[in-house]
Amino acid sequence: MIILHCWPPPYRANLRIMPTLDGTDARILLALMQDPRQTVVAMATQLGLSRNTVQARMAALEKRHAFLPFDHRINPGPLGYPLQAFISVHVQQQKLGALATSLAAIPEVVEAHGLSGRADLLVRVVSRGAEDLFRINGKILACDGVERTETSLAMNELVPFRMSPLLKRELEK
Repeated sequence: MIILHCWPPPYRANLRIMPTLDGTDARILLALMQDPRQTVVAMATQLGLSRNTVQARMAALEKRHAFLPFDHRINPGPLGYPLQAFISVHVQQQKLGALATSLAAIPEVVEAHGLSGRADLLVRVVSRGAEDLFRINGKILACDGVERTETSLAMNELVPFRMSPLLKRELEK
């Protein structure tokens, strides 16, 4: 399978051949999703696998960057950032590398993706409210290389980030 890989840092897209997961890997990942705090021994018992098999598979999955950083599971709302927005950013292409560094220096920027299409970047930000969002947008506009932005408030999360349908489909093969 060919994938466009943007993790780990420096967040540059590169084309790599990555082997697909098999059914055992999918079962391990689904078990982790159901109870991420369970021990390897408990997971092995639940899945009918040996502890060494589960441990080796998890090490291989980690080496292949199958696990995202833990902070992807932290809700910004209880931290005082209830408002989320997506900012489409139009940039001067030759300044994109330095711009990524500038955006990473803004704590409220929780994600930034390079895009094909009308906008060059899609930046997900969190804020304390409308005035704070205005301030954050101003910080993004002040970054060298930014030409203009378009901000869209996230009104509701209709389909949260999920991987279980893909993993379950792998089990059906």
